[in-house]
Amino acid sequence: MLPGVTRRAILAYNMRSFLGKLGIMVLACAAVASASSATLLLEEPYGKLGFFTATGHAAVYFSGVCADTPTHLRSCLPGETGVVISRYDGVGQFDWLAIPLIPYLYSVERPQDIPLFADAKMVAFLRDQYRREHLESVAPDGKDGEAPGGNWYELVGSSYDRTIYGFQIATTPEKDAALIAKLNAAANRSHFRTVSNNCADFAKDIINFYYPRSLHRSVIADVGITTPKQLAKMLAKFNRNHPNVAYTRLVFAQVPGSMPRSFAVHGVVESFFKSKKYIVPSAVASPIFAGCVFGVYEFTGAGRFEPGRDALVFDAMRQPERPLGQEDLRAYQQELRNELTEIYPVTRGQNVEKSWSRLQARAHADLDGEGRPVLRLQSNGQMIRVGVSEENILNGTAPPQFAREMLEARLQSELRPKASREITEAEVARDWNLLQRVLSANDSALTARSSAAESFSGNRP
Repeated sequence: MLPGVTRRAILAYNMRSFLGKLGIMVLACAAVASASSATLLLEEPYGKLGFFTATGHAAVYFSGVCADTPTHLRSCLPGETGVVISRYDGVGQFDWLAIPLIPYLYSVERPQDIPLFADAKMVAFLRDQYRREHLESVAPDGKDGEAPGGNWYELVGSSYDRTIYGFQIATTPEKDAALIAKLNAAANRSHFRTVSNNCADFAKDIINFYYPRSLHRSVIADVGITTPKQLAKMLAKFNRNHPNVAYTRLVFAQVPGSMPRSFAVHGVVESFFKSKKYIVPSAVASPIFAGCVFGVYEFTGAGRFEPGRDALVFDAMRQPERPLGQEDLRAYQQELRNELTEIYPVTRGQNVEKSWSRLQARAHADLDGEGRPVLRLQSNGQMIRVGVSEENILNGTAPPQFAREMLEARLQSELRPKASREITEAEVARDWNLLQRVLSANDSALTARSSAAESFSGNRP
């Protein structure tokens, strides 16, 4: 029996789905794009990063600016959802590139095609598929037709690598048009420099184009280097001083899966202070220097700014919503534990996420006839196909148990306590609804096989 919170949420999800089929529902990104706005994207660092790159990445999403190509901008037409523009290092020698929002986040063109559980092979496959379709002019094939090297992968699928925080501020169509003319007219040639002309400098100049002198670097907290976190702090301060300017905070969750999780974004001094490999040797060699670092850290309040505070959660299929409450989160966690204990009585389902990750690592990413992502893998000597998106997970040729395990792994991933600020009740309810449908399909398949066996046994001579 589902707890009250789960039953209520699934009923609400089903009602949303019904309204969506009637055309009343709109994409969340379309809702975000309903008025002209610029959204500073503060992107968490990931992987084994060094001192400066631990400050993350900055980009700007425009709801009213679109692009004919990654290097030529135009105003959006009705129904279009805008582009993300950022400065990159070593991508086709361009200074900036523009990518539509959904591909920038997920490497697919339709929200329905976002994989429910992502691993490195699936992410690389989707990125390369999008590159071949839309980015050959920026990142052409290698000598043998393979994906090229370099940093082009940063253009698409950012939400597989990291959590992103958005700080949205209102603009006007007139200022959007002026920015389009300015960027299209200027020479788009790379002059990236980590210390003095990085991605955050580009974002700073863009926001200051709309609101002059609203953003600046910090000489104390970041030793004069422009960092993404500093820009976010300044934009939050700008909102406090200009409450008449429409402002919204968003969080774009990292896609559930086996990709390494990103970690908190810091400023320069904060990175130094919180990194044991830097601060501990410094404290030993020069306690005075370490004390100065601590003083700057405390004086600037670098660690007190929380990017995700009061943020709405972005969902590519629905309106942005508030995060799932702690009480509801605990109810879902308990229900998932009960469900997994019933299915896996020995292990209580504790390793279902790792088990599915190992299985997916042996599979091959592909597209079905509708261009939606699938997994191909061998099972009992046969090649089967597992749909991996909301739209095709029930349409593959694999037994329902594969879809069930994928959804169990996704739920286990998205219901982690640390992810509570990045999920909504609607999103979890959708996954519960899918899981229940898969369980019903699995029960039907078992019943059919049992009936066939009984029939065969009864007809034997």
